[in-house]
Amino acid sequence: MCGIVGYVGKARCVEVLMEGLRNLEYRGYDSAGLALQLGGRIETIKRPGRLDNLAEALEERNGHLSAAHTGVGHTRWATHGRPSEANAHPQLGNGGSVAVVHNGIIENFAELKEELKERGVTFSSETDTEVIAHLLAQRVEAGEPLREALASALRRLRGSFAVAAVSAKEPGKVVAARKQSPLVVGQGAGENYLASAVQALLKQTRRFLVVENGEIVELTGSSVGIFTLDGESVERESFEVEWEAEAIELGGYEDYMLKEIHDQPSALRNTLSGRVDSGGAVDLPEVDLAGVERIAVVGCGTAYHAGLLGKEAIERLARIPVEVAVSSEYRYAHLVGDEKTLVVAISQSGETTDTLAAIEAARAFGGRILAVTNTQGSLITREADAVLLTKAGPEIGVAATKTFLAQIAALYLLALGLARAKGATPEEELRELGRDLRRAPEKVEETLGLLEGRVEEAASLFEEARCALFLGRGSSYPVALEGALKLKEISYLPAEGYPAGEMKHGPIALVDEHSPVVAVLGQGLTREKSLSNVEETVARGASVISVARENDSAARRMSRVVLPVPEAPGILDPFVSSVPLQLLAYRVAKGRALDVDKPRNLAKSVTVE
Repeated sequence: MCGIVGYVGKARCVEVLMEGLRNLEYRGYDSAGLALQLGGRIETIKRPGRLDNLAEALEERNGHLSAAHTGVGHTRWATHGRPSEANAHPQLGNGGSVAVVHNGIIENFAELKEELKERGVTFSSETDTEVIAHLLAQRVEAGEPLREALASALRRLRGSFAVAAVSAKEPGKVVAARKQSPLVVGQGAGENYLASAVQALLKQTRRFLVVENGEIVELTGSSVGIFTLDGESVERESFEVEWEAEAIELGGYEDYMLKEIHDQPSALRNTLSGRVDSGGAVDLPEVDLAGVERIAVVGCGTAYHAGLLGKEAIERLARIPVEVAVSSEYRYAHLVGDEKTLVVAISQSGETTDTLAAIEAARAFGGRILAVTNTQGSLITREADAVLLTKAGPEIGVAATKTFLAQIAALYLLALGLARAKGATPEEELRELGRDLRRAPEKVEETLGLLEGRVEEAASLFEEARCALFLGRGSSYPVALEGALKLKEISYLPAEGYPAGEMKHGPIALVDEHSPVVAVLGQGLTREKSLSNVEETVARGASVISVARENDSAARRMSRVVLPVPEAPGILDPFVSSVPLQLLAYRVAKGRALDVDKPRNLAKSVTVE
């Protein structure tokens, strides 16, 4: 959600902060601002709306802010208070002696605000963040160093948050802390950085330090110190991020979403590399599969849909019962499990609050935690017993594409590994499936080629649409759910993903000439049944778009448009069937002149409950 960037070092502070904020735009925001140390004072500049508004305001200052060596920046996703300049961050305390940026929610801000008002403090915003600024400022004015003042303030706060602050009294210094919300430190030569995610700083450094829950970090141009709230120094090793800075550039594509759809063959190659050999044998040394008798998979949104596909593969191959739950529901459920339960927590960012809370709930019954994530060094990697990195590279578009396919690949590897450990499927069959899985990158590449110039016709069927129905059976059902989610996210059209066989139990009431039906036909036992289900929507006036093999005459007969996918082994059906739905959602949204990378009201990483 919100994004934080901090910098201490040389006279390029504004440049680094603005570049970092642009690299965090994918997280979603409605206003932005900077706080800069200049000549013994703090100067802030804030604007509602896009970063371009802030950039224009900076240009109007005729470059006099370029002398700053220290500052913090922020993109805000509104929680307390409407989007406005007054509510944008940074927030100031005591007339500007301290500036604070903050991600997350302070749950007890109302009582703290009343307490501060009784002491004579005047508030100028509706935000919970301003409470932090005034708490800090009062202690700084009383003579406390900024780091100690922040420690004192943190003891008063309840909620989840990441906070960064600068003080006019301590030039050349940024302090920050976190509780649940993400925060990383980037290390440079004569300069150091702070951000909500490594993507913000990839053009500056690839060497990072993690800030853990309840720790405070103090940055100067020459040093990085990490401390407990009691002031004890903490030793922390840095880690290198493998992502290249070029991975967050458009590279000639019109949008990040389109680029990332075309990145999928590479994302799959990287995820599978070193984990399944040319003979089809799977090796997952990072995961201890011994003694697993039950699995619970938790995730949100796209990750949940990947989990449904993982369930089907694990139960079929390893014969282990699998429960799949939405993280926000799992954490409050009456959980059943023990030390033989493997909890697979899926989170692209590794910072999803509800999924992290689900992990905490699973710990209560002794479950082992396996994290499936795309983000090295994220909080989930430190909370889990084992980590399966998806290696898809940074994903900037809010709507997940390449990380979805990478998550499916990781879960299929897990299914094959579990099946081998359990001896539930013959070894040669597992090796054949492993060899088939290795072909996923080439088959997705082939799918992209087949779809060239074919998706626009399908998108045109949505010009008069009021809603859409996505249907599938078996492994095609989670793909249909994901296709409906993609359309909703970026085109704002209501869309329902449904098992094709359940359509007559309600959703068929939606069907008429203004509700296109997208049928994911797949292969195998359920294909003929799916065809019959879809024929019923044709009889009621629906325009049908089928995702089917190119030579599928039955699909061509009943469909207005067929989005072709290549012949492929059954294990690859979800991979090749997902790509047409991603491109369909993309083209529908572009036809409606919408911003596909930054859909309204959405954030890439959901770090508040």
